[in-house]
Amino acid sequence: MPFEEFQKGSAPVSTVPAITIQKRGLFSVNDAAYKMLGEPMMVTFLWDAEARRIAISPSDESNLNAYPARRQNQSKGTGPVLIAGTMFAKFIGIDTTNAKRWTPSLEDGMLILDLNVEGSLVIANRNRPKQDESGDAD
Repeated sequence: MPFEEFQKGSAPVSTVPAITIQKRGLFSVNDAAYKMLGEPMMVTFLWDAEARRIAISPSDESNLNAYPARRQNQSKGTGPVLIAGTMFAKFIGIDTTNAKRWTPSLEDGMLILDLNVEGSLVIANRNRPKQDESGDAD
């Protein structure tokens, strides 16, 4: 039987930029990607339907299309940056049944996600089957 690579599904290495589109369309941007973007308080989503690419661009609060970028733990200012992208995800027709993660590139000051590249499936530890000492799933 051939070997199968174990997909850990946990958080990526903190120095590697990553964006996760969570179930129902919430965007989670890790610290490395957020720093690449310049740590803006507000962002806008852009969509290139022909190339199937998402851009996340820094913005300011005067832009009526801007979304706030907030830390998961706002009181401590730690954790990934969350952006409420549910409406955007529906607009572009992306399947958000399962959370998926991409490594973005930086182009013209924007984070780019290429949806032609399959995102890595993200499985939260709480959703993994538990194993007893014998190795059998519960």
